[in-house]
Amino acid sequence: MHQESDSIVIIPTYNECENIEKIIRAIFALEHGFHVLVVEDNSPDGTADIVKRMMQEFPERLYMIQRSGKLGLGTAYITGFKWSLEKGYDYIFEMDADFSHNPLDLPRLYEACAKEGADVSIGSRYVSGVNVVDWPMSRVLMSYFASKYVRFITRIPVHDTTAGFVCYRKEVLQMMELDKIRFKGYAFQIEMKFTAWQLGFRIKEVPVIFINRKEGTSKMNSSIFGEAFFGVIRLKWDSLFKK
Repeated sequence: MHQESDSIVIIPTYNECENIEKIIRAIFALEHGFHVLVVEDNSPDGTADIVKRMMQEFPERLYMIQRSGKLGLGTAYITGFKWSLEKGYDYIFEMDADFSHNPLDLPRLYEACAKEGADVSIGSRYVSGVNVVDWPMSRVLMSYFASKYVRFITRIPVHDTTAGFVCYRKEVLQMMELDKIRFKGYAFQIEMKFTAWQLGFRIKEVPVIFINRKEGTSKMNSSIFGEAFFGVIRLKWDSLFKK
């Protein structure tokens, strides 16, 4: 059965063998026929083998790009965006493999773009207070203040700028010069939203509850945070002189 879909969910993976099958099945169980593209960074734990096996079960819905090594979140998404644009999807999603983003929220992000007029919808932890579960307090504070800081420096009207749970209408990604996106880590998320906002696209935040990963290990570290801290100043600085 060949199933057409207007939507693809991009999931970058590195050592996600505990999660990848469960997350793919959860997405495919949704009524809206989402497709999934896994961008796999040569995980030593066999993540790719699990995806390959599942591709036989879901040949028209599940795709994978295998890369030679751990090349960073930003480049994984850029690779996925270009592939998805080539294939003609209208709505292109970013999502983590580790269930910190609830697949049940995908249709809400889709509705925000497909029916409510948004160009970018963000699964936001901070629209109404702080919606995170099982996070150490230090991380909650770091993430929350990072978002406040980004808003303060850039003036972008978005509460959760570092969110990695996002739906883009294809027009947004087509308008962006994806090869000019320079950040690789969490600052990549900020840069994408800031660029979309600067291009005049409508951004809508959809409140979600973010649950800390149950399986596998977190990829957050201080160098990622440093990139975000100084990167935001550069983004704002460059934007002032690009006008």
